[in-house]
Amino acid sequence: MVRIVELDDAGDPDPPDPRRALLADFRDLSRADRRPDRPGGRGLVLAEGTVVVRRLLASPYPPRALLGVPRRIAELEPELAPLDVTAFVADADTMARVVGFHLNRGVLASAGRAPEPDLDVLLATATRVAVLEGVNDHENLGALFRNAAALGVDAVLLGPGCADPLYRRSVRVSMGHVLHVPFLTAPWDALTAALRAHGFVLGALTPAGDVPPAALAAEARVALLLGAEGPGLSDEALALADRRVRIPMVPGVDSLNVATAGAVAFHAVGSGVTA
Repeated sequence: MVRIVELDDAGDPDPPDPRRALLADFRDLSRADRRPDRPGGRGLVLAEGTVVVRRLLASPYPPRALLGVPRRIAELEPELAPLDVTAFVADADTMARVVGFHLNRGVLASAGRAPEPDLDVLLATATRVAVLEGVNDHENLGALFRNAAALGVDAVLLGPGCADPLYRRSVRVSMGHVLHVPFLTAPWDALTAALRAHGFVLGALTPAGDVPPAALAAEARVALLLGAEGPGLSDEALALADRRVRIPMVPGVDSLNVATAGAVAFHAVGSGVTA
């Protein structure tokens, strides 16, 4: 059952509460060295805003605590009622003193991480997957997950050099969909061996490609390889591909933002989305 704890104007429980230690999940988030969702942090997931928090509460990630203004916590009461979680309630100024900045969306939630799925188990039922290399911009990564969720991609596989998709900015830009699209991180040799074993055709997106994404639509299983903006896919990744894929564009434009390119390609290869 949810426990509501009110904070005083200094940002502490009033009266003192034994669960006050959970407030540390949200303190000083403007300081990179204190961020619990950054490398070297405590491995927490942070969700921001009512929509994203709702998706976290419905995800496999175990919630720990919430911090929000009264109106936002009240909006979440139906989802919170059956949960064993602490919700700290404060006015906007007190919340800003805890977090380190004013939070326009009015609510944050913290959660532990869920274990990554087994690669072979994940691919056994998948037909469309995205494979990323070097995508280290958190907003691009979040947008890719949102597009993957919208267009029926079954999983996202993170190869070398990718950022953490559970960083707060990625979670926010994905609108919480990163918490529902299965993903895992693995080296190229493990990824490609598993994809080959499960019968996937590998299509690498590159401006030097010779077929459009729709050329792969008839394949039973497709893995689309996408690289970071700027460098694109490495020579190693390109060498692994069965097909080199290029999105047709007007002359003078040779590339798209990686999340946009992913959306175009996801839609073109087909994903079972019918309406």
